[in-house]
Amino acid sequence: MKEEKKILGEKRRQFILQWLKESGRPLTGAELAAKTNVSRQVIVQDISLLKARNEPIIATSQGYLYLKTPTANKTYTRVVACFHTPEQTKEELYLIVDHGVTVKDVKIEHPVYGDLTASVMVSNRREVDQFIQKIKETNSSYLLQLTDGTHLHTLEADSIAKLDAACLALQQAGFLIE
Repeated sequence: MKEEKKILGEKRRQFILQWLKESGRPLTGAELAAKTNVSRQVIVQDISLLKARNEPIIATSQGYLYLKTPTANKTYTRVVACFHTPEQTKEELYLIVDHGVTVKDVKIEHPVYGDLTASVMVSNRREVDQFIQKIKETNSSYLLQLTDGTHLHTLEADSIAKLDAACLALQQAGFLIE
């Protein structure tokens, strides 16, 4: 990295914020590092500083995402309780996204740590595949493994009918806890 090409400090954070706001997809730390000619660790620190300023940035398995302010389009959310094995995760997520529903997060109630929530943010099969691949590549565990398969998801869609259809599919597959 050449020193003269680095974008420094506050100017870099403003560029990162602008890129995240304008991007239609998550941006990885490596992408942002390449654009600004700094290390990925510097980007991680910049994201932390931006979050400390209450910028709605989340880290997903696909990269950093700026949570846009809701537009005139109404969105509906629903929290569902599910149960399945780690091997059935892909099937569960496919069932949900195939109905036009976004899986925002996964939550568990841990006996020691209390409520644990992790961002998922998948809306289609490609994003589900990337999420599953990231779990495998990093040799990570699914949160549901800490609770023997029981977990919650926050689902989001542009209609209640889509949420209902996704929940029916989960129920028919035996994943929904009622």
